[in-house]
Amino acid sequence: MRLRNIKGADEFIENYSFVIKHPEEYKEKWKEVFQNTNPIHMEIGMGKGKFLMELAERNPQINYLGVERYSSVLLRALQKHQETELTNLYFLCLDAALVEDMFGCGEIEKIYLNFSDPWPKDRHARRRLTSREFLDRFDKILSAQGKLEFKTDNRGLFEFSLEEAREAGWKIEKHTYDLHGDDEMCADNIMTEYEEKFSSMGNPIHKMIIYR
Repeated sequence: MRLRNIKGADEFIENYSFVIKHPEEYKEKWKEVFQNTNPIHMEIGMGKGKFLMELAERNPQINYLGVERYSSVLLRALQKHQETELTNLYFLCLDAALVEDMFGCGEIEKIYLNFSDPWPKDRHARRRLTSREFLDRFDKILSAQGKLEFKTDNRGLFEFSLEEAREAGWKIEKHTYDLHGDDEMCADNIMTEYEEKFSSMGNPIHKMIIYR
């Protein structure tokens, strides 16, 4: 994916107080960031942050972390965050492959993956965030009761993800190929920017919830 560099993005991110600049320093002590013992949920590849900010607003008793590797995209999320009074949400400019270096065992209660890059070529399968390689990384930082929720409109990626979860020893709590037609799984659903776009085009949205 080619993204346009935005002048001043890095400086803005560096100076924004809700961005964690050296996340490795908080490994095994993320409670100190929020200064409370509330559970921590994390969205990886949060894009412009619509989903995560609405989630944080609805659930002040939960702490949230938004992970986005591209500074030009993270900048847009921070600009939106500026317009809120959310203090239970912090951000990281980070490659998801590094999560083991930033979080200790069991520090995260839930991980959200929304419309992740499908990496369509077979040789790039290990880069998919729902590959067994990434699921192994997530397994190490999730709590014993932790869960992972994944949404996509890409049928091939979804079927790959279900199979990878089974092969990696995860249990599938729920899954659907038509989220918006599933009253139970769609209850309290928050749509991402991509979800709004794809569903308006008539694309069914797929979702799975998995745990160990």
